Amino acid sequence: LEKLVSKPFVRISYREAIEYLQEEIAKDPSKWQFPDVEFGTDLATEHERWLAETKFESAVFVYNYPRSIKAFYMRDNDEDGGETVNAMDLLVPGVGELVGGSQREERLDVLENKMSELDLDPEDYWWYLDLRRFGSVPHSGYGLGFERLVCYVCGIDNIRDAIAFPRYPGNAEF
Repeated sequence: LEKLVSKPFVRISYREAIEYLQEEIAKDPSKWQFPDVEFGTDLATEHERWLAETKFESAVFVYNYPRSIKAFYMRDNDEDGGETVNAMDLLVPGVGELVGGSQREERLDVLENKMSELDLDPEDYWWYLDLRRFGSVPHSGYGLGFERLVCYVCGIDNIRDAIAFPRYPGNAEF
């Protein structure tokens, strides 16, 4: 943790992350479980950890992910015609993604168009659309993986050892 706080966090775009990974994977693809990386690839843990542990030896913010691999409610980036969304992940050594977040789409018409493109039934999201219909402002949200945080802070290698309430087939009540 001391190393984490003593070094500035790195900021790179998703496109830059893909370029770094392609360059590294090309050296020896056999070392990678998922060697096929291109724009639009959802980064695997091995990719995230390589960026944080090997390439930068630091926490890394990766931003501007492709629209095609992110949720419909993330706001499109106007700068590239909506090819990417205004989203970010915080990658840390030993874990990979620790935090993910994005600016949310506040424009009702744009949100409805994206839902239509993705064949999402507006009736299933009436409550979410109402949040925009009756007034909204530009805003963002994020999520922190609690078990991942426990792993990181405590130096636990396997996330199953950090889950306070283990999940297994047949124990969910709904």
